Amino acid sequence: MTATLEARALDFGYPRHPVEHGVTLVLHAGEVVALLGPNGGGKTTLFKTMLGLLAPRAGGVALDGVEKKRMSRADVARRVAYVPQAHTGYFPFAVIDVVTMGRTAHLSLFEGPSTDDRARARAALERVSIARLADAIYTRISGGERQLVLLARALAQGAPLIVMDEPTASLDFGNQVRVLAEIEQLRASGVGVLLSTHDPDQALRLADRVALLHDGRLLADAPPELAVTPERLRLVYGVEVAIRDVADAIGSTRRVCVPASTRAAAGS
Repeated sequence: MTATLEARALDFGYPRHPVEHGVTLVLHAGEVVALLGPNGGGKTTLFKTMLGLLAPRAGGVALDGVEKKRMSRADVARRVAYVPQAHTGYFPFAVIDVVTMGRTAHLSLFEGPSTDDRARARAALERVSIARLADAIYTRISGGERQLVLLARALAQGAPLIVMDEPTASLDFGNQVRVLAEIEQLRASGVGVLLSTHDPDQALRLADRVALLHDGRLLADAPPELAVTPERLRLVYGVEVAIRDVADAIGSTRRVCVPASTRAAAGS
């Protein structure tokens, strides 16, 4: 499976409020790219611009080598899915119906979802461990559960690329672990994932490449061991961090970030 989503020398932001300049970033099928940056640093704005929800101020976006503005919405939706940050929603749809909406990219204008489409939606709910919520009302479930529903909708869409905006932000610890494991499974199956996160540990664990936004520019786009360094984390977040190798629950070695103790910093 070959698919690419590419920002080309992209300037983005809002009228009278430019955010970032000259960002070039590419996502390939079968890789995970993590986007790190501070609050208000432009991660969500970049995603919305790459997806066509905001117009670029300069530069452009290509999907499979074709300028995205030349493609229909249906063509884009068959190639790239989007998992936004969880939202409340306005209409009392059943969860299964929200997930089945991910199949609309594969339907003609007046065609309704088939038995196969609904089966794919239920399978997606199973994958993220919330099949029990299939008949629940989307607007009445918790924020964390809504985030999992949005992930299931993207899985049902069946696109070779997925953009995820802070996919674990509202989840409890157990569901965070499950979502991270699902992202690893997506990569193993050939799907490309571009995700934003505030947690450098997630970038170190998951990413093939880490893109670091800072002060209106792309500060780094490199493998995690090169992009996520104590010096860069100090520059971007203003904290002292050590990076250590630790053993996880099954004895594998992982790299994690250990911030300085606030008490120790205050006493130094």
